[in-house]
Amino acid sequence: MSARGGRQAGVDRPVQPQRHVVLSVYDLPGAGDPDASGPDVVRRSGRVFAALGTRVLALTGRGGAAALSGLPRGDLTVTVGVGPRLVAAVDGELHGARELPGFAREEMADSARGGDLMVQVCASDPHVATLADDDLRSWLQERSAAPRWSQHGFRPPAPPGGSGERVPVRNLLGFLDGMVAPRTGRELDREVWLPAPARVRGGTVAVVRRLRLDVRRFLAQDTAEQERAIGRRREDGAPLTGGGPDAPMDLGAKSARGRYLIPAMAHARRAHPNGTGSGLMLRRGYSYANGPEDRGLLFICFQRELRTFVATQQRLDDGDELASFATATASGTFLVLPGYTEAHPLGAPLFS
Repeated sequence: MSARGGRQAGVDRPVQPQRHVVLSVYDLPGAGDPDASGPDVVRRSGRVFAALGTRVLALTGRGGAAALSGLPRGDLTVTVGVGPRLVAAVDGELHGARELPGFAREEMADSARGGDLMVQVCASDPHVATLADDDLRSWLQERSAAPRWSQHGFRPPAPPGGSGERVPVRNLLGFLDGMVAPRTGRELDREVWLPAPARVRGGTVAVVRRLRLDVRRFLAQDTAEQERAIGRRREDGAPLTGGGPDAPMDLGAKSARGRYLIPAMAHARRAHPNGTGSGLMLRRGYSYANGPEDRGLLFICFQRELRTFVATQQRLDDGDELASFATATASGTFLVLPGYTEAHPLGAPLFS
């Protein structure tokens, strides 16, 4: 799928996100040099992003590229984001110019925090995703980009008989993931896509987090305990207040004994926008498995304001039953650049 147009591919899709992702984060040469002037950094970065866009168009376009020669690219998408250090070098007031703060339950090396460039490669065919990421990695390293961290992720097949709409799928804990999200075009325009200023119009703010989950300990609980920690039924994702999976969550509903049906520290309650006072985030979650002791969730979300994620995560830090089973091992935020064409290069509105 092409990046051509006002918005990049790989953020919103009419149906399911592709089943496989490779997400890679890099530093660009000179971006962290304290002796380099801001204008020089901006110019150099602009050239790298413009050339990267041309490479992506070759990978995803009809002509293809050597790395994918003879392979059907199918629904391959490549989504490119720029880190706060480079955005701030252009204008510190722009969306995407602020770093993520630190949060509770983080165990990560410095190399797994932040970064100048995010490349998200998604495809239904895992070979296509891997080969496309390899091609871009080699190309970037030839231009002195330094890899920080990378993660392969996967999603199970969507349930059969879908209606053509986005359907939540199960994570490694066995629960349906991403129940509350903007879905309609109007909701996406309001919650995800940046309308202004012109430098970033058509972009969005991404947050990526690799969360190691203590799967064994969570699944050692009985089903009722698991459901109380999540706030939803394991079988179908319906809220504990009743109804189907899409039923609204009644946060005020109580039992005859006066207890909240959705416990006070349940994840669904703590993360609900009504409690955080923030907007909605469009989540694109993938499971990952690096080994029996390192498996979990590659959490990717898109929103207009970084505050949407920050306010939600801070509320989870204040008290969330599920959080005791999760440890963040990589984290960053990136401005997903507007769409581009051969005539209007990737990043040109930002870096020009």
